[in-house]
Amino acid sequence: MLNLVTTPQSLDERFREAVSALRPPDSGRAPGDPVRDGTTLTGTQAKDLFDAQLTSRHLDLAARWLRSFNEGFHTTGSSGHEGNAAVAAVLRGDDPALLHHRSAAFYCVRAANTPATTGPDRARRLEEAARDVLRGVVASVRDPITGGRDKIFGNPALHLIPALAGGGGHLPRAAGLAHALTRPGDTPWPADAIVVASFGDGAPGRAGGISGLDMAGRLEFAGQRVPLLLVCEDDTPGGPDPDGWTARVLRGRPGLRYSFADGCDPASVFDAASEAVEFVRGERRPAVLHLSTVHLLGQAGDPEPGSLDRDPLAVTARLLVEAGLYTPDEVITRYDEVGWQVRKAAEEVLGEPKLAALGEIAATLAPRRPLRVANAVSEAAGRALDAGAPDRERAFGGRLPEDAGPMTLAQTIGATLTDALAADPGVLVFGPATTRGGRFGVTAGLQAAFDDPPARVFDSPPDTTTILGLALGAGVAGLLPIPELDGLAALWGGLEQLRAEAAGMGHLSAGAYRNPMVLRVPGLAQPFGVGGHLANENTVAALRDVPGLVVAVPARAADAAPMLRSCLAAAAVDGTVCVFLEPAALYQTRDLYQQGDNEWLAPYPAPGEWAEDHVPIGRARTYGLGNAQDLTIVTYGNGVRLSLRVAAQLAADGYGSRVVDLRWLNPLPTADLVREAGVTGRVLIVDETRRSGGVGEGVLAALVDGAFVGSVRRVAAADAPVPLGPAAQHVLVGEDAITQGAHTLLAR
Repeated sequence: MLNLVTTPQSLDERFREAVSALRPPDSGRAPGDPVRDGTTLTGTQAKDLFDAQLTSRHLDLAARWLRSFNEGFHTTGSSGHEGNAAVAAVLRGDDPALLHHRSAAFYCVRAANTPATTGPDRARRLEEAARDVLRGVVASVRDPITGGRDKIFGNPALHLIPALAGGGGHLPRAAGLAHALTRPGDTPWPADAIVVASFGDGAPGRAGGISGLDMAGRLEFAGQRVPLLLVCEDDTPGGPDPDGWTARVLRGRPGLRYSFADGCDPASVFDAASEAVEFVRGERRPAVLHLSTVHLLGQAGDPEPGSLDRDPLAVTARLLVEAGLYTPDEVITRYDEVGWQVRKAAEEVLGEPKLAALGEIAATLAPRRPLRVANAVSEAAGRALDAGAPDRERAFGGRLPEDAGPMTLAQTIGATLTDALAADPGVLVFGPATTRGGRFGVTAGLQAAFDDPPARVFDSPPDTTTILGLALGAGVAGLLPIPELDGLAALWGGLEQLRAEAAGMGHLSAGAYRNPMVLRVPGLAQPFGVGGHLANENTVAALRDVPGLVVAVPARAADAAPMLRSCLAAAAVDGTVCVFLEPAALYQTRDLYQQGDNEWLAPYPAPGEWAEDHVPIGRARTYGLGNAQDLTIVTYGNGVRLSLRVAAQLAADGYGSRVVDLRWLNPLPTADLVREAGVTGRVLIVDETRRSGGVGEGVLAALVDGAFVGSVRRVAAADAPVPLGPAAQHVLVGEDAITQGAHTLLAR
């Protein structure tokens, strides 16, 4: 019989009614015996699970109580999912876990089974777990994971890594982390640890969930070890259905061992989870555990229908009463005791401080320590000059790049990646066809130089979410990934990974977890190419809108090496997430003003020059032509070369220009920009992205905020996709448009 739960109070009342109707047996079981026939769950273990489940339920009720007088700010509860307590019970406390938003019971078990240094008893640890969860509900700065910034299940002391993306978006990171744990070297976890990630029934049909499941199976198919347990908590209406749609989807995933259990029955979950964990830990292979659960309370405090017969608390209570371990009265007494403890904790956290200023909120968003970054670059140079020099020479095949003569942009980036791999054993370089040079040949030869297993230069599936998942897992495991995408158009499918899971991790874990990453993306327009709208993707607005994300655009070889080293150093020192956006049209460009002048090439700097050539994040570069007093041209990427050519012609006509290469699109080099604009009083913005939402809008805003009072004009790409062939010239910025814009300003 279905019982509609209409209010939290009704849920409470109906639990009491169900327990009161139970009848204890004539003879009971011993606490150390199985709680029922055919299970390995003992009575003692069942009682411990029940305490965690009770705590979880009362946390839901307390959150709604707090919300009733506007002191609680998050009411997405775990009622109906308390069976995940049994999953936590069969794991070790040092198995990293990424939990979805209905995991309060799991959290409570993990906390109760992981004694703190002071060693409080289990009951005290459960009380502290409740207090920690409620700190998230009331946005207390003492929340153990976000510091009052959000409500997420995570805690570095409990090896709980926050899941930040919706719809299973954390699954690619979980698979990447499991993959990273199998690599040699130090990680925060033991060599035999396994990764667990839980998710709802909607995730297998959404991009992040699909990619995570595919990634785990694909790695397994390729013969790589992936110690990953995926736990699907399925709220599909209608009760347990091992032949339902979600089951068919999960069971049909190649490379994943599938098992099913009634997620509302703690004994069934315990047995199934024990078997799955033993398999994953012993075989180092991925498995998915499908649990049928029920949703008893709605996300925003609006209750949803649920079956009281399947309420996990009622099921566990019946199990304990029928085993003779509790009487119905003892169950109700324990229920009320835990409820009183949780309500007391809720009252206590009400008085804790909350974030009170923007500086406090953003403190963990994107730490910037430029002096340490500069020192890290110098230290890398030192390693290359001393004991590491023989290894460096071998990595370059006996001929060091500084002795090879002037290089193109592509050659310089390839040499810098080689240096990074030679200097740091934690660096990984991967992407589609990376071992064959990638789409533009930049990584050619890298695998041959670093072919010791396990490979640090390897090919990944082409899916962007999978590539970012590998990088996210590697980063949180202490490695330094340098993934590569096919192009800028490929990035948008993985933007949620970049925005939430990557850029959000340090912020929403109060710095406890980091995502060091330098994502290489060939892109921007190719004015002389014929690639069409995908190859000529020229929008970066979504990247600039991600708080904390660094976006670098090296226009020429002379800047590429120092900028890439700055990004790598910032990733290592501050856990920075960088997008290194490489103008594909300029990869092989050699000339600037006329054919054969080789002005766009540059020699590769020797390690002794790295410190002197260092380019701090957020600093522009200015080129002066003529007297450099008449016009300031602000640009980046392809626009740098086009603007220099126009400025040279202006100089020949008697006008002096300052060409400012922004180099960094996020953060913009605002101070440099305002200073150079003020020198001439005339600013021409040359923006190869679209007029609406392009970089030029940010430059204009920076000038206004900097109190610039001169003349400004903007030349930008049209608000249209880039077409194929010569028609592209009608959309993209060209020299003629730049020249016309310059003369318009100079005439004022």
